[in-house]
Amino acid sequence: MIVHGASQTDVPLTLLDATPISLDPANLPEYALRTTLRMLAAMVASLVFTFIYATLAAKSRRAEIVLIPILDILQSVPILGFLTFTVIFFMNLFPGRVLGAELASVFAIFTSQAWNMTFSMYQSLRNVPKDLDEAAKSFHLSWWRRFWRLDVPFAMPGLVWNAMMSMSGGWFFVVASEAITVGDTTVTLPGVGAYVATAIKDQNLPAVGYAVLTMLAVIIIYDQLLFRPIVAWADKFRFEQTASAEAPSSWLLDLFRQTRFLRTFAGAVSDIVESTTRIRLPAPDLSKLKFQLNVPARLVDAIWITIIFGGALVIGWRVFAYVFATLNWSDVLTAFTDGFYTLIRVVVLIALASLIWVPIGVWIGLRPSIAEKVQPLAQFLAAFPANILFPAAVVLIIHFQLNPNIWLSPLMILGTQWYILFNVVAGASAFPGDLKEAAQSFHLTGWKWWRFVILPGVFPYYITGAITASGGSWNAAIVAEVASWGDQKLTAVGLGSYIANATEAGDFHRVVLGIVVMCIFVTLFNRLLWRPLYGFAESRLRLG
Repeated sequence: MIVHGASQTDVPLTLLDATPISLDPANLPEYALRTTLRMLAAMVASLVFTFIYATLAAKSRRAEIVLIPILDILQSVPILGFLTFTVIFFMNLFPGRVLGAELASVFAIFTSQAWNMTFSMYQSLRNVPKDLDEAAKSFHLSWWRRFWRLDVPFAMPGLVWNAMMSMSGGWFFVVASEAITVGDTTVTLPGVGAYVATAIKDQNLPAVGYAVLTMLAVIIIYDQLLFRPIVAWADKFRFEQTASAEAPSSWLLDLFRQTRFLRTFAGAVSDIVESTTRIRLPAPDLSKLKFQLNVPARLVDAIWITIIFGGALVIGWRVFAYVFATLNWSDVLTAFTDGFYTLIRVVVLIALASLIWVPIGVWIGLRPSIAEKVQPLAQFLAAFPANILFPAAVVLIIHFQLNPNIWLSPLMILGTQWYILFNVVAGASAFPGDLKEAAQSFHLTGWKWWRFVILPGVFPYYITGAITASGGSWNAAIVAEVASWGDQKLTAVGLGSYIANATEAGDFHRVVLGIVVMCIFVTLFNRLLWRPLYGFAESRLRLG
């Protein structure tokens, strides 16, 4: 199946126009294969990006000064913003071939997957218990062996759940990534997303239902064949001194462990990975460099910050010149005003989602048997594209004459609230059993148990989920503040509709202005709220 799907990427681009998207349900297995391959390719790219980017940000203070604000900005740039400037680039890499459009689609899905995985691993690396850190130093592990022996295993429980969320989050934007329209350029790739876009355009409700059933089937398949085994396998990386009372299970993992051929094959792969982790890659001795240069650390920091600030000024000036080539200050004021409307929606929705999903996530995470049953359902709900609910939302709002500025808002949180749930479940699942036993021995129950035991334990994970949920809500505003069903179209005042309308009109100057304003809002929100909470979690709520 993988070979067949990959072979379809090397056909001429003209073949896409010759074979338009068909709403015949018989085509859905082929479309589902193409979409799933794109999402898996984006997942591999996201994992590589996470390992490199999060490690640099967590291990180097000077790199963190640059990388984390950049990550805030990347998270806040909407998928349409990436598509606007990357579609032509990727298509020019392979002119006349479908592969260029496929790479553009994979990159768009990558931008909906990578950021929360990176935040998760960054949070885990910043909260490695001190006793484990001292043990790694006492064994004189090189940075390479420490990464595979300590950093990755400790980050694994949270990373696995965020990978599931990323896979599901990719479905949320798969419509935009497969049915790409930027100005006069239109590319429609065969896939479930393009099928949904065509069904919505034709107001074909049965076709929308077929797409939903297809998504459910695909999610159940890759949950059982991929994520459920990984969750069961990653349980051994929990940080605790006592064995977990109830461990997650997977029939596929049991099959690998009990079947001689599969066990031998997995053992061979394990030996190769083990040999890779034992490669000695000594880190450069920076202390000698400092001694030779004889430069105070504060001066190096000052030079580094000056370079960063200067680079930011240059980029800011280039953006300023581009925007004001055709726009003026009244356009900037309009964009910021729309941004405040979207900000209010994001704050209210994140608060409501936290009140609902934190208790539910704790309840699920502390019960592996429940988590095993809920996991596919949670993935399906997280993957459910809000676009499919647009018809019902538009019809209800028009029928009851409701205010679109209020009643389109819930569509923003539909796909992003799950970041909070998945991260809280990951935090509760990784909560040490010995701490739970200590709480029981001290007879901590009720509000005291929540306040002094479980909420501090899941708080770092919650912050990761809240950051990605808020950033995702800004992204979702692009599709949620402009809802359509056939010829009926509703628009809510906000920055999302501002960018969506500018993208549809091919007005790149307003697209850039809207993206810059969104980056400013998200970055300031993260700097003023989430980053201080991150610091509090690192200094006061570490496990050891």
